[in-house]
Formats: sequence, structure tokens, C-alpha cells
Amino acid sequence: MLRPILLAAAALAVASPIAAQQGHAPFTVQETGEGFQRLDDAVGSIRMGTGTILIAPGTYHECTVQTGGHITFRAATPGSVVFEGSPCEGKAIFVLRGLGSTVDGIIFRGVRVPDGNGAGIRTEMGNLTVTNSMFLDSQEGILGGEPAAQKIVIDKSTFAGLGQCDETTDCSHGIYLANQGSVTVTRSRFERGTGGHYVKVRSPSVTITDNSFDDTRGRKTNYMIDLPEGATGLIARNMFVQGRNKENWTGFIVVAAENRTYRSTGLRIEDNDASLAPGETRSPAFVADYSHDRLAVGANRLGRGVRLFETR
Repeated sequence: MLRPILLAAAALAVASPIAAQQGHAPFTVQETGEGFQRLDDAVGSIRMGTGTILIAPGTYHECTVQTGGHITFRAATPGSVVFEGSPCEGKAIFVLRGLGSTVDGIIFRGVRVPDGNGAGIRTEMGNLTVTNSMFLDSQEGILGGEPAAQKIVIDKSTFAGLGQCDETTDCSHGIYLANQGSVTVTRSRFERGTGGHYVKVRSPSVTITDNSFDDTRGRKTNYMIDLPEGATGLIARNMFVQGRNKENWTGFIVVAAENRTYRSTGLRIEDNDASLAPGETRSPAFVADYSHDRLAVGANRLGRGVRLFETR
């Protein structure tokens, strides 16, 4: 099994922006060399064009709203850039509704808002790629989507200390995405959930492969993967460990529990490892299916007490 590539723990100890201390602008548009003291000003300078914003090492208490263009937000040194708290529009640190966005090597942590959906990233328009990033101790990691053929890709990232069902009527989750295109989550780590689901996706096509889901230190969590309206695609080569402190322990992967919006016939679930944490005596289903479509559940390695399949 592939193991997720994680950012160094030392990155969490970054202090105030180094570049700003040295008299240099912390945000630089790579294509023009122009520097900015505020991230929002750097984003605004790109307008409807294409650009990469290099971010100097530091901990930042600011946010941005992208309203146009194709923008890459990149840590100059991966894992050295932390955005903490301070959401825009009562939503997220990065609110993205441009033509497309890439986020590379950035840490988001400590985001909370009154409606319970405080996120590191809120995607509202345009394709999104997130790589080598971390989402920590917030109500939500990545949230959003658009009712179009949006393509969302998440790779080599970490999601920890996310989710809630106690602060508001509706739960929030580690990842919660909805679109009419596709969602891909690969080589990432999910752990220490604090409510809701680790991954919840409302999309007709999903690829969730080579990830680890470690729920042993989770509390009040629900499913590892929730596809509430069904989906086709591939869930493979993931490692799951379900913990004891669950709000809903009955399934690891749950399909079409809310609606049968998308056909699930042919959804492949294969070559995964699933087990229970020590001391857990309940017997959940690895796949719980509400769709009644013909899923393609192949060979998976299941620990003691984990049942392969259940129709609901």
C-alpha cells in the first residue's frame, strides 16, 4: 500500500512571516516578480489572468477571495506556510470562485465560524487541485463545489481534528464536496476526526485511492466515506481503522443513504484494508448500500468483526 506523503511536523512551529521581518513582501507573483504585503492584493493583481503566488514562510492571520483568473497559491518552502483562523466572508481562509485554483504546500488550521462550516478552503467555482497541504483543528477542511462539471483533485494532504455535529444543527466534515463533475482524493491521510464524516461527496464520479483513515483517536465521528447520493468510480488501496468513539459506527463506506441521484452500478470497491481499533466489539459493515444498484465490491482485507456488505 502507498503511504501518504505528510508535511513535516516542524512546520507547525513556524512563527511570524520571515519575509516581512526582513523587509521583503511575503507574497510574490512569480510571473511578474511583483511583491505584496497582503495576499488579497496579490490575488487582485492577477485579475482574469494566470499566475502563481509564492508565499514566504510564516504564520498568517489573513484570508483571500479569488474572483477571477487561474491562480496557484504555493508555499515557497512546502510546509512552512500556516494560515490560522481569520476566515473571509464567514466561510474560509481561501474562498475560491475564479476560473481555476491550485493550492500547494500550505497549512490551514483553527478555522471556526458561527454557521459551523469554517474551512481552510471553500471552493465555489472553477477546477481545484490541492496538493501537499494540511487542514487541522477546524470545523471543516475543504468545503463546497459548483453545479457544473467541476474537477476537484486532492493529493498528498493531511486532514486532522476536523468535523462537528454539536455546534450547529447540521454536521460538518473533513471534506465535504458537491459538483456535477468529479472528485479525486489520493495519497492523503485522515485522522482524529471530531464529528461528521471524514469524506462526504455528492458527485457522479469519485476516485478515492491510496489513502489512510485512522479513526482510533476520533470522537463522535460517523462514516469514513459517505456518498449520500450515490456515485460511480473507484475506491481502492485505502487503509481504514475504525475507532470506538463513534456517533454512527454502522458502516465504513456508505452509498446513497440520502438519495439515489446518481447511478452506482459498477462502483468498484476493492483491494482495501479495514479493521477495528483494539477493544471495539461492534460489527459494522465495510460497505453499506442504500442504492440497490449492482456495486462491484471486489476482494478486500477485513479484520475481525468487519462484515463485507450490507443492503439497507
